[in-house]
Amino acid sequence: MLDRPTSDLDGTPAVPPDDQALLDAYSRAVIDVVERVGPAVVRLDVTTDQERRGGGTGSGVIVAPDGLVLTNSHVVGGATRVSATTVDGRSLTARVVGDDPDTDLALVRVDAPVTLPAAPLGNSKLLKRGQLVIAIGNPLGFESTVTTGVVSALGRSLRARSGRLIDDVIQTDAALNPGNSGGPLVSSHGEVVGINTALIMGAQGICFAVASNTASFVLGELVRHGRVRRAYIGIAAQQFALSRRRRHAAGLTQESAVMVASIEPGSPAERAGLNSGDVILALDGVAITGADDLIRVLAGDKIGRTIELEVLHNGGQRVLSLVPLERVHRR
Repeated sequence: MLDRPTSDLDGTPAVPPDDQALLDAYSRAVIDVVERVGPAVVRLDVTTDQERRGGGTGSGVIVAPDGLVLTNSHVVGGATRVSATTVDGRSLTARVVGDDPDTDLALVRVDAPVTLPAAPLGNSKLLKRGQLVIAIGNPLGFESTVTTGVVSALGRSLRARSGRLIDDVIQTDAALNPGNSGGPLVSSHGEVVGINTALIMGAQGICFAVASNTASFVLGELVRHGRVRRAYIGIAAQQFALSRRRRHAAGLTQESAVMVASIEPGSPAERAGLNSGDVILALDGVAITGADDLIRVLAGDKIGRTIELEVLHNGGQRVLSLVPLERVHRR
């Protein structure tokens, strides 16, 4: 007699027939997220000035039931007309409320009085490398496509089309393709933790999303003012974990700060004597524990007035004074 499982001989299944019983925890988590967040993802069809470009297609995520849609600046920037198509097939005309090329984020509002399913923005600072994330969007015209992966790295910097560096960017291996831009990157808890923005062509699965904490700040500015007026000091920064030894030696309580990765020539930071490798602990007395804090604190009220940076330099603390400029958008 052949040595093989009895189930192969008598035709009885080796597992229970109930489909739910066949789903492992990973599958159930993904399915639950897609069922909750998927209805809030829309396809955006964009018409733009023909002299610049004819238009295109991208994704967006509804963040308020009255039809506020968060997406990428490079998807809707310069749009003369936007159409948002929901998962249930409704095509709704929309307009661009505000556009922030420096973070590659934009806000679109549906024109009609509607009540739509919305997805909550989560706290991206709580993300860990290796954490499960799900990307939902409309790559290459294929609507409601779902891909999964993990958070590969945090605190990356990515150059926007404006030429500025976007700080606090999430790197993921969740597969993205043209058309995914503007769609949500979602945690297993069903919270939007990033807005998918770019992939490196020719690389094997290196993709990026703007962190949700940055998106929350930009969203608020665009709703209130229609644009983001922010201060500029001329650095690229990334989150930096402060070791227990370093915290003890410097008398610090915060567990993280931001490290200066690079400094733009002629910038306020360079003129103030800030160096690559310096660690920024606080700005005007406000603790800086991540790049999102730096983005939030460098708001419009800091432009043109002297601010103080508390910095770790070569193991010692020092205070630098500088005067931020207004960041100028270039498209």
